[in-house]
Amino acid sequence: SHGTRVLSTMAAFVQDDYVGTAPDASYYLFRTEDAATENPVEESYWVEAAERADSLGVHIINSSLGYTTYDNPNYSYTPEDINGETAFITRGANIANEKGILVVTSAGNSGNGSWQIVGAPADAAGVLSIGAVNADGLYASFSSRGNATQPTQKPDVVARGASAVVVTEANTIVGNSGTSFSSPIMAGGIASLWQALPNATAEEIKQYVRMSASQFTTPDFFLGYGIPNLQLA
Repeated sequence: SHGTRVLSTMAAFVQDDYVGTAPDASYYLFRTEDAATENPVEESYWVEAAERADSLGVHIINSSLGYTTYDNPNYSYTPEDINGETAFITRGANIANEKGILVVTSAGNSGNGSWQIVGAPADAAGVLSIGAVNADGLYASFSSRGNATQPTQKPDVVARGASAVVVTEANTIVGNSGTSFSSPIMAGGIASLWQALPNATAEEIKQYVRMSASQFTTPDFFLGYGIPNLQLA
């Protein structure tokens, strides 16, 4: 259900009803999350999937998941661990970035809870971390925030994540909320931008996206650099 709805924001095309942000892109799907439990082995599954994606020549990874605490508290991270270099998945995401893959990830949905800040791998310096806004471009209160622990500005930018329009596994068009949807909406937009600028590197594309955003000169821990304008980028 979750993966289908995430994919739809990028890949879906329903004549006269719905168009994703990159409907003509080619996709590989990797399932690394065991939804029934929260176990750190899932971070290893993600890194394995990223390695496989690299071998297949993938240009962009969208990752609509994040890790903070585990069923066994001995494995749980503390907010201080979300520092861009501690979590296994964060280190893996940074390596994927070093290989030239543009990694886009959801910031997390902890803004209203006690955790509040982004999870892993959204803390990675090499990752483009996407927070959520509503239809009016205002901060969605569930969207995880940045803080001074991260080595770079987090979130990087934001996209529609409150009542984002998705296609369900039952083939219905509905509104769902979460940074799980703002991330792929942005990832698909970035794929389209990169198609228009084929000679740009992943690092250049990320910087164009940040520089095009609505508060690039005054970033904060809620919207990051703001809402990108990909036409301007």
